[in-house]
Amino acid sequence: MRSRIETFVFGMLAGISISIGGTVFLSLDNKVLGAVFFTVGLFTVCTFGFDLFTGKVCYVFDRDADYAINLPIMWAGNFLGAWLTAFLESLTRIGPALQEKAAGMCTVKAEDSLLSLFILGVFCDILIYIAVDGYNKNPHEVGKYLSLLFGVAVFILCGTEHCVADMYYFSIAGMWNGRTLLCLLVITLGNACGGVIFPLLRRLRAK
Repeated sequence: MRSRIETFVFGMLAGISISIGGTVFLSLDNKVLGAVFFTVGLFTVCTFGFDLFTGKVCYVFDRDADYAINLPIMWAGNFLGAWLTAFLESLTRIGPALQEKAAGMCTVKAEDSLLSLFILGVFCDILIYIAVDGYNKNPHEVGKYLSLLFGVAVFILCGTEHCVADMYYFSIAGMWNGRTLLCLLVITLGNACGGVIFPLLRRLRAK
């Protein structure tokens, strides 16, 4: 079991990884290609064992109380990693273009209803569970990576909401305020609820 500090650091690395995926998504005009290459974020997280809230929350009912306590620490680390990536990018020549593209996306998110954001968060983490559990348990090497590819690309192309990706988008857009923070918390709740649906239903089937 990792210490709290290690969990935070690995969470920060996960936030950076997802933000790199967000960067390539914003950089490409073709949405399908952007969704495909966004997969680099979850690929990095799974390959190196980083702590991504949206993936780890799926297994909260399979683990002990200490695991659950670590989830908010992961979330905070994810946030710092996402913000740090956005801040550093804002100091480079690619910053203005990323900011402009993200601002349009974030305006839509901020103006959406909280119920819509919650439901989109639920569907997002159902797909994250499919991606992560497929990577962890698929016996075929190709199948592992197809799980990541399809799970991530589909959640993006469907327009669902991923709290860590949104941490990055709101940060690079420079749109943090009370409303966007509330939106992020609602999306996080949706992700948490969506992430446990399939694991709980699979438990019932096992019984």
